Amino acid sequence: MSDAQRYLLTVDGDKQEAARIAQGTASQVEDKTVKLVEIVQTLGEYLTDDDATIRARAVAYFSAVLAALQPNFLTRQHIGVTVQFLCDRVQDASGLREAAEGLAAVQRHDRFLGENAVQLATALFTCSQDLQQHPQGTRFVVYTLLDSVLSAQREALKGMGQDFIVGIVDLVSAEKDPRNLMIIFSMLKVVMVEWDIANHVEAMFDSVYCYFPITFRPPPDDPYGITALDLKVRLRECIASNSLFAGHAFPALLDKLDSTSANVKKDVLQTISACASAYGPAVLANHSSQLWDSIKFEILNAQDEDLADEALIAVRSVTVRLSFGLETTDPQTPLSRYLLSICSECNEQLREPQQKQARPAGRILESVAGASAVAYSIVVKAVMPPLLKVYRETGELGKQQALLDVLNSLLDATIEVIGDWGRSEAVSLSDNPLEEFRDRLFQLSTQALMSTAKEEVSVRMTAVKSIVRLARIRGLLDSAETGMAVQYFDEVLLSDDITGRKELKDEIVNALVEISKYKSGIILDTTFPALLAILPDSDDGGEKRYLPGLEYLARLSVEKNVFEVLLRRLMNKLTLVLKSDLNPAYPTAILSTITYAIGRRDLQSDPDVGRYYEQLVKPLLQRALDPGARAAALDDESVLDGIGRVANLVIRCLPEEELQKTINHGLYVAESCRNPGSWADIPQTTRKTEIVSSHLLAALPRKIELPLKSPKERLELLASHIPLETAPAVRLALLRQLCLITNKWLPSDDVDTIRNIFDAQFDVLADIQADVTSGEKDLHESGQNALRIAFWLTKALVLRADSRANALLDRLIRILAHYTHGASAGRGFSILLAPDDLINKPNHVIVRLLHRQRLFAHCVPQLASSFREAVNLTKPNYLVALAGILGHVPGEVVLPSLDTLSPLLLQSLDLAEADVKAATINTLTVTVRESAIAVEEHVASLIARLLGAATTRNGTNPPRVRLSALSCLRLFPTAFRPELLLPYKKQVTKRLTDVLDDPKRHVRKEAVDCRAAWFRLDEPEDE
Repeated sequence: MSDAQRYLLTVDGDKQEAARIAQGTASQVEDKTVKLVEIVQTLGEYLTDDDATIRARAVAYFSAVLAALQPNFLTRQHIGVTVQFLCDRVQDASGLREAAEGLAAVQRHDRFLGENAVQLATALFTCSQDLQQHPQGTRFVVYTLLDSVLSAQREALKGMGQDFIVGIVDLVSAEKDPRNLMIIFSMLKVVMVEWDIANHVEAMFDSVYCYFPITFRPPPDDPYGITALDLKVRLRECIASNSLFAGHAFPALLDKLDSTSANVKKDVLQTISACASAYGPAVLANHSSQLWDSIKFEILNAQDEDLADEALIAVRSVTVRLSFGLETTDPQTPLSRYLLSICSECNEQLREPQQKQARPAGRILESVAGASAVAYSIVVKAVMPPLLKVYRETGELGKQQALLDVLNSLLDATIEVIGDWGRSEAVSLSDNPLEEFRDRLFQLSTQALMSTAKEEVSVRMTAVKSIVRLARIRGLLDSAETGMAVQYFDEVLLSDDITGRKELKDEIVNALVEISKYKSGIILDTTFPALLAILPDSDDGGEKRYLPGLEYLARLSVEKNVFEVLLRRLMNKLTLVLKSDLNPAYPTAILSTITYAIGRRDLQSDPDVGRYYEQLVKPLLQRALDPGARAAALDDESVLDGIGRVANLVIRCLPEEELQKTINHGLYVAESCRNPGSWADIPQTTRKTEIVSSHLLAALPRKIELPLKSPKERLELLASHIPLETAPAVRLALLRQLCLITNKWLPSDDVDTIRNIFDAQFDVLADIQADVTSGEKDLHESGQNALRIAFWLTKALVLRADSRANALLDRLIRILAHYTHGASAGRGFSILLAPDDLINKPNHVIVRLLHRQRLFAHCVPQLASSFREAVNLTKPNYLVALAGILGHVPGEVVLPSLDTLSPLLLQSLDLAEADVKAATINTLTVTVRESAIAVEEHVASLIARLLGAATTRNGTNPPRVRLSALSCLRLFPTAFRPELLLPYKKQVTKRLTDVLDDPKRHVRKEAVDCRAAWFRLDEPEDE
């Protein structure tokens, strides 16, 4: 049996075997043991068989052999004969796909010439009448073949001239399959761009425009991934590919613009923009007026902002193209005629600036003015005089504000064209047409700010925007005028009602920040002295009028030179305050300002961070840590914390060599290490320096060796001192140090230190348990400290996903069953994952990616099972512990365990602790949003408990709990099946009526939204 016969018998049942047979034949051809002509002769009787299927299989065998040959094997003679043979087979409809696959294999060979490509294309064009009768897969092979030939032999196919244009248009007509259309659009674009289509413009345009607009929707799980957008982009490129289409494209597109479909309108506008950007200016000039007359309606009478944006892009695209190569504003140019028509229309609309169409008119002017320098000049000269005239003649504030908004739009276009002080010039400054209107614009803007009644905040805010835009335009205002503007801003900023008009003052601060980017010297010479002058040298304990001044200074310190001046001035002010002030609020506010300013900067890449340490941090630390030279205010915990925060931000960004020098300064040595004796013997003022030391310790990277004591020794000292500390802030500092040292420096193989400290804490708990009577719930302070040490130590290991944490967690879970310690232990679980200002990655703490998930997987199953076995008295302990974990775990981690957790979550809502309720409701909110079906069976209980949590009964539900409960309830109507909720609708809406009187405004608003969502529950949806 020959290979051909074996192939014909095998191909339907085993395609892989058939491919191996063809590969074997190809190897014989390459070895010259078999000739191609012999293969054809072998197939002779099959190629003429009456059965179409057999004929197709025979051609498929020959094509498979050709595909398996090396691309350099066939000679020119082989290729010529093979192409002729396969082109003849193309005429046989039954073997079209197989013949096309063979031709595709041949055209990939090295010696496939242009004359072969012409022969191939001619053969394909002869079957164009019947092509649509073939399956999609066959048509796809034909189009892919022609596309490949077009890419490889383009010059030869161009030689076919008009025949190729006619042939390809006939071949692709009436195609509807998206995959095929993607190829067709690509091929037609090549022809439209590179062929002379002057005699076939209408045919070529119709061949693609018949598909406009694209309405294709891909089926679900479409394996080809073709979207409507893909087709739209390809089609748009075809329509915009040749200026000869303009006479057909623009009228046809504008007709479609009358469609009631927003998607069609959007497609039309995007296509007009593409055509305007691609067609030549001379061609576009013939249609620009027609385009404006049609498109303007979509802007001036916009019902859809997205459509208005697309229409603006289209109008601007026409402007950009008509501006191409122009350097004159001659009114006879197509650009001038186009823009003057637009300006005339917009000027008419702006005569009544408060009317609905005035704002869109301003947007149009901004769009076209920013298109080019010439367009900008034409628009400014045509619009500015009438605009200023209308402003001058109107006395209504509302109209003035509307006109200022339009002026701001034109100023934005000016910045786009002329540039601001921070960019290279786009237009010669001498050519700025706004120059002649400068004085009038500056005058009306400043008058609107300074002469308008203080109550008219929105008008004054608009004026501020105008002034800052004028100041930004490169070369428009000189330094004196900019300085005058800054003085006006300062005057408003520092007015008597400095605590009021927050929106206006925020706008002014933003304006000053903007000006400081280009002219920081004016800010430093004008605004800084004015703001510093309102900062007192001491705090009398009354109204804190220095707070706004500090806030403004901090927000202004964006530029580096401004930032450095701020640090120097505030350090000087802090020195004065500390000398004369016993009230810690003022120095704390100054330190917070410094912290805010530093936190906004990228100190990691700042080469001067070492200088900040020497000039800022080091003097602060010396004052804080030297008890003999310390001011009275430095005994306050908040002031020490502020110093620590400033130091932390700078030190953690120091280069390693600089950091090592600071270690030797002794500032990182905690008092617990300097005085290893009795903690009680150390003065309280000295112990407070631990607050600063904790910030310094946090700033150290792990590779820096701890000074003075080993990690083990420091941990043991801390564990012995913490129970003796009574000040909460100092105790927290010591606990943070315990956590930091364990996480960053304790070796992973040191098991004994952790176990010994942990055992000591449990011994303390056991001693207390023996001393109290059964059922007493109040812990002694020493017991609470023991639990704090245990949880903070465990937190350090949990964050680094240390295997030693599991044994500690198991022991902590077991404490929940204790009558004495269980309640406090339950609250302690919130420590494990709670975010902390110092225990975080920026402070070089080891925080593993999945530490939350590991803690959840280890603890939650134990908590759930232990809860079921616990006595009623200790059950709340497990719920509190569970809430402490769930409050810091991603919702997607919780969802798989909902079957187990749902009963516990419901009971957690009955507890009095606000933190527990808040964490539980947050978990339920994620559950309802992501997987409501998991809690459907508990819907009645959920509704009742959430309604209870939404009220202010007995003062047990703080605003955040009430707000969370209402937010969760608001999700129910869209998350659950209506029939499930309808029985509760009346109950919910009635109970929510009471919440409408909640004392907190944001809670009342959420109650209104929640109630509205439940009212819509059984209403039919709008069509």
